[in-house]
Amino acid sequence: MNLAIIGTGYVGLTTGTCFAEVGHNVVCVDNNAAKVESLRQGKMPIYEPDLEDLIVSNVSAGRLEFTTDLASAVKKCDIVFIAVPTPPNEDGSVDLSYIEAVSHEIADVLKPEYGYRIVVDKSTVPVSTGSKVSQVIERYAAPGVEVDVVSNPEFLREGSAVGDLMNPDRVVIGADSQRAMDMMKRVYQPFNAPIVEVDLHSAELIKHAANSFLALKISYINAVSAVCEKAGADVELVAKGIGMDKRISRHFLNAGLGYGGSCFPKDVKGFIHISEQLGAPLELLKEVERINAGQMERFLERVREKLWVLRNKKVAVWGLAFKQNTDDVRESVAIKIIKRLCEEGAIVSAYDPKARETAARDLQGYELTYCDDMYECTRDAEVLIVATEWKQFANANLMKVRELMHLPIIFDGRNIIHGENAVHAGFEYHSIGRKSLYPSRD
Repeated sequence: MNLAIIGTGYVGLTTGTCFAEVGHNVVCVDNNAAKVESLRQGKMPIYEPDLEDLIVSNVSAGRLEFTTDLASAVKKCDIVFIAVPTPPNEDGSVDLSYIEAVSHEIADVLKPEYGYRIVVDKSTVPVSTGSKVSQVIERYAAPGVEVDVVSNPEFLREGSAVGDLMNPDRVVIGADSQRAMDMMKRVYQPFNAPIVEVDLHSAELIKHAANSFLALKISYINAVSAVCEKAGADVELVAKGIGMDKRISRHFLNAGLGYGGSCFPKDVKGFIHISEQLGAPLELLKEVERINAGQMERFLERVREKLWVLRNKKVAVWGLAFKQNTDDVRESVAIKIIKRLCEEGAIVSAYDPKARETAARDLQGYELTYCDDMYECTRDAEVLIVATEWKQFANANLMKVRELMHLPIIFDGRNIIHGENAVHAGFEYHSIGRKSLYPSRD
């Protein structure tokens, strides 16, 4: 099929590439000419495992192209996916100006002679957005244009987006016409995934409800981790016991510094705002936010208790991205921790295998040292904070780290380092929801 993707961010670029990989002809449209030219040359604007190779191979095969010409893409493509940003407003509502602008642009270039078209909301949007998109197209399109609007929310995870798209748990299609539903099912036929056929409004709610529930699971186990620390229990063992219940599962029951990224914080706030606007407020989600914010504060307080005064203390931080296998630092807890450390006068050195450049833009105005080597980052440090769950941090040579550090103290905010190994190397080891461990004084 001939598909257009409007927007080449994480969602648009990965979705378009995976559609091309299964045999569709895909045109990715972006109004940033420099970005389009870079993509044509095979230069990636983001880091995502396996994505670069797929883009290069599908461009070479002629199934994937990049352009700034929205009109030509709409003319030759039966289905147009909108995958533009939906950032949060200060009140927690979703900024839909990009969606509205693209809908208007699509309407302006549609012509009756093109035949039937489907416009798909791929971005995460509040319920009823599809109806608004339909209104915009109806208002500005030429008489006689045939268009259906569909909701097709994405469920990709940064760091494993290609795998999530090529082997999805399910595909949600929200359509109010059978014609649109049948065409959308053809798009996803090569993926061999269960298709959830629902109405437009239900599809829009599914994405917000799903992400908010996952955020709830994270905040729940983090709340339990605080109880475990007081009781002398091990949150990892508690999570294992809980997760073996098939009704609950082990997924997203990992205690740590809290959730971040471009989706969970925005979607939880968005769902709270939607529910309030509809007169059915989800007060539970406000507690999810409170627990998430408190998790970082509780962690920082433990670091302060150990060092007493942070001013002029050298702190090494492993991790800048909000999670492993990405260079995305949006709402990264690691970045928030570094900002707080700098504000309190700590001397901060930081290392991340992929997110240095994106973090530097976010940390403009903050004085810290960016290191090219994870071990050099710890030289003369009085504490090491593990803020992102990269595998190389979990597999670090702790003996080497101990030789470089001034004081042997680790605060593992992601529970990825084996505590006994840290103690064997001579470290005090502090983690989330588990007993602190100390080396023997014998």
